[in-house]
Amino acid sequence: MIDTMLAKGIEPMFCLEHYELPAYLLDNYGGWSSPKVVDMFVHYAREVFRRYGHKVKHWFTFNEPIVVQTRVFLDAIRYPYEQDTNKWMVWNHAKNLATAKIVKAYREGGYDGKIGVVLNPEVTYPRSSAAHDKRAAEVYDLFYNRVFLDPAIKGEYPEQLLTLLKGNGIDFAPSAEELAIIKNNTVDFIGANLYYPHRVKAPEAEWPKHVPFHPKKYFSGFELPGREMNFSRGWEIDPAIVYDMAMRIKNDYGNIEWILSENGMGIENEVQFKDENGQIQDDYRIDFISRHLYHLLRAIEDGANCKGYMLWAFTDNVSPMNAFKNRYGLVEIDLDDNRNRRVKKSGQWYKALSETRCLDIKVDDEYR
Repeated sequence: MIDTMLAKGIEPMFCLEHYELPAYLLDNYGGWSSPKVVDMFVHYAREVFRRYGHKVKHWFTFNEPIVVQTRVFLDAIRYPYEQDTNKWMVWNHAKNLATAKIVKAYREGGYDGKIGVVLNPEVTYPRSSAAHDKRAAEVYDLFYNRVFLDPAIKGEYPEQLLTLLKGNGIDFAPSAEELAIIKNNTVDFIGANLYYPHRVKAPEAEWPKHVPFHPKKYFSGFELPGREMNFSRGWEIDPAIVYDMAMRIKNDYGNIEWILSENGMGIENEVQFKDENGQIQDDYRIDFISRHLYHLLRAIEDGANCKGYMLWAFTDNVSPMNAFKNRYGLVEIDLDDNRNRRVKKSGQWYKALSETRCLDIKVDDEYR
């Protein structure tokens, strides 16, 4: 597969873990709670590098490393439905440590390439400019963004985060040796998956004393009146998040090299948009991609060190939460017709965009 991709002019970028912790390691070792699982993952990475490191030049340790434990141990909406913020932080730390150890292994192997991690930073905005709302956004950012951004790029946890954790009885007990490994093995580049903004305000009520600590103690969600929505996903649409994240990486993280590794639009029941020839007329997807690309190009003009844009997704894809309910692809997979593939209108548009490298977009009633 790698050889065929290279022969076709496709540069492969490999991710070592995308929610794929084997069930055996969860059942027998407690998953990422165990240092042994971290060591197993590093051993696995070394073997993958040995086999493919001379061909593949771009590597990621994890995709969205915060997601699994947030659903399982923070919000308790996935098996084993256990609300345990301390365990959530233990898993966060284990994945930060695993990334650093794998970065170290990659460099020790002398491979000619780059290694990083794909994160899903939620571009977070306060409801207002008031100090209490701004504080809510800062704390949300600490727990959901900087907990991975800072160790990966700066090699350390934010002191404000450590203070809040300790003050709420959360002790994930990192050793000095582990912190030194994270400090000395930061990534070459990152991927950032960007879909929607996150908005918060000051908490609406005092945190109940009988309820275990959760970061929600410090914020409440906020829905912007009149916001543009993708109602299939329940997500707000605000393409300017791309520019804002790009400027943050530039200004706060040393303008490290990065790619926009996921961006796209999932829509339910797309068959309703088929024309007489059976092609899905997904102008909404063309509009979504165009506007996000516009803000990415703005950011690059303003000095952002972004090296690429990767669309989610080339074809419709299955989701562990929603099966094929929400379709993301430039190419339709027709489940009622032997899974035949048909290029959507957006696929033809995207092909032309990649060939001409020219984005025509209407901004403020003008085409640019």
